[in-house]
Parts: sequence; C-alpha cells; structure tokens
Amino acid sequence: MASPKQVFQFRVALHDVEPPIWRRIQVPSEYTFWDLHVAIQDSMGWLDCHLHSFHITDLPSGKVTEIGIPDDEFLDVEERCLPGWDVPVAEFFSSPGDKALYMYDFGDGWEHTVTLEATVDRTPRKRYPACLAGERACPPEDCGGPLGYQDLLRALQDPSDRRHEEMVEWLGRPIEPERFTARSVKFDDPKKRWRNAFAGK
Repeated sequence: MASPKQVFQFRVALHDVEPPIWRRIQVPSEYTFWDLHVAIQDSMGWLDCHLHSFHITDLPSGKVTEIGIPDDEFLDVEERCLPGWDVPVAEFFSSPGDKALYMYDFGDGWEHTVTLEATVDRTPRKRYPACLAGERACPPEDCGGPLGYQDLLRALQDPSDRRHEEMVEWLGRPIEPERFTARSVKFDDPKKRWRNAFAGK
C-alpha cells in the first residue's frame, strides 16, 4: 500500500490515433478514481462534458470492475458501476504495469489505456497532480471519435476538400495537432469539479 508521502505515476495513452497521443502524469497516492478522472481530463485536454468510466480486469478471474458515475436505474444489478469518488485508486493499482481502460464520451468512444509506471516519493514543495510529459494535442470534443478525427484532419489540411470550409467553421478556431507542452497543463480541483457536477442533484 502506497503511503500519503508517495505519488502514482501513470502513462495515459489514447487508442486508435496515429501518431500516438499520450500523457505522463503523477497524482497523489490517496486519490480516488474521480480525482484520477479529473487529472486525466485536464492533462489530455478534454472538457469533461461527457460520461466516463474505468474498466479494470482481474487477470486470474477475468472479472471486470466498472468505476465511474453510477446509473440509479441499475442499483440492484450486481455488476453495477461503482462511484469513482468512493473508490481509492490504490485499491486497484499497486504494482508497475497495472492497467485500466478509461472510456470517455460513450458516443464518440474515446478509449485510453491507463498504466501505472511507478510509485515514487513526493518531491518537497512540488504541487500534485503534475504532468511530466506527453505528445500531440487532444482531439476536439464531439468530432466523431478516432475515425472522425482523422477525417477532420484530412479536411483541414486540404483546402480543396469539399468539407474544408465546413470543418473550419465548425471548429471556430485553428488547431495544431502536433502541439503539446506539459508545462501548459493546468489541473482543476477534483472536489470543486464534483460539486459543480453533482451539487443539488
């Protein structure tokens, strides 16, 4: 069991997009899965405006545990989704190489592999979570998943494409697919994010 003086170092890699889009982050060892979700969203560049879930497979049994935002309609189902804010990350991540599938926006179907790389001591006076490294910008929200993103890039790069002007107008801003700097990542307070999402519900 990790101590409060340690942090988990994760590599978060987006599926089905080439060249790869990935991030390396460190989060406090006492984080919950909700806290980790917020750190992944902020480091990747997602806007946290869709549902998410973690899927963790127990290798000996093959049982899959789903962690995220429970659906009240399925409270009696044995395999129901566990509330991320109640489940410590340390309950499922303990050894380097431990993995989870992180899904975001079930319509577009963005999937990420979250891999524990190491458990390390905190650096004095360093703020956590922290983004250490990564490559390439996050795709825009609601662009249609990996295939839609590739189509979007093709249209943007070819002014003769019949969809070029439509895609430029839809985006409303220029995008730089290759641009990412770890030091530009800003992390939100996961407790504040939770209150904004669920207070009064």
